[in-house]
Amino acid sequence: MTDVNRSRPLIVGVSGASGLVYAVHTVKHLLAANYHVELVASKAAYMVWAEEEHIKMPADPVRQAEFWREKGGGLTSGRLNCHAWGNVGANIASGSFRTLGMLVIPCSMSTVGKLATGLSSDLLERAADVQLKEGRKLVVVPRETPLSLIHLRNLTTLAEAGTKIVPAIPAWYHNPQTIEDLVDFVVARALDQFEIDCVNLRRWKEDPPADD
Repeated sequence: MTDVNRSRPLIVGVSGASGLVYAVHTVKHLLAANYHVELVASKAAYMVWAEEEHIKMPADPVRQAEFWREKGGGLTSGRLNCHAWGNVGANIASGSFRTLGMLVIPCSMSTVGKLATGLSSDLLERAADVQLKEGRKLVVVPRETPLSLIHLRNLTTLAEAGTKIVPAIPAWYHNPQTIEDLVDFVVARALDQFEIDCVNLRRWKEDPPADD
C-alpha cells in the first residue's frame, strides 16, 4: 500500500456481536503496522465486553483508546482515535472525511439489518452508511449461527450494494496452533479486502512465515 493510502484512516466499527477478540486483534495488527484507525463501538458492544471479558470498556474516547492499546499489548505505534457511539457529529459521519473504508468486526445481525435498510441510529451505522453512499469499501464480519432467511436476505442486500461479507469462519490449512491463530486468519482475510497485509499468516500453498 502506498504512503498516501497508508496516511488515510481505516474506520473500525465494533458491534455488539460475540467475538470481540476479532476486534482486539484487528486494532493490534493495524497499530503495529503504523496505520491510522478511527474506532467506534456500538452501545451494545459495551455490554458484550462486560459479559465476555468481565471488564468495563471506558466510554470516554481518550480512555477508550488507552484501553484498546492496552488490550493489544501496550502498543504505542500507529494512530488511534475512538468515538462515542452517539456522537453523530464526528468526522467519520461525513462523506468529506476521506478514508480507506470501514471494517465492522464483529458485526451483529442487528447491525446488518439496519445497514441493509439504510437506518443510522448511531455513529457506527452512520459511518457505514457513509462508506456505501461514497462508494468506498465496506466490509462486515458477521458472527452468528445459524443464519435465518432474514439474515441471509439482509446480507444479500448489503452484498448487492457493494459490501464485502467476510464471515468469521477460520481455516486450518495454515496449521493453527492456538485460538489466536484462528482469530488472526479471519482478521487477515478481512484486511485483505482493503489490500492491507499486516498479519503474519501462512497463506494457501505458501511457505510458513519467517519468525520475527
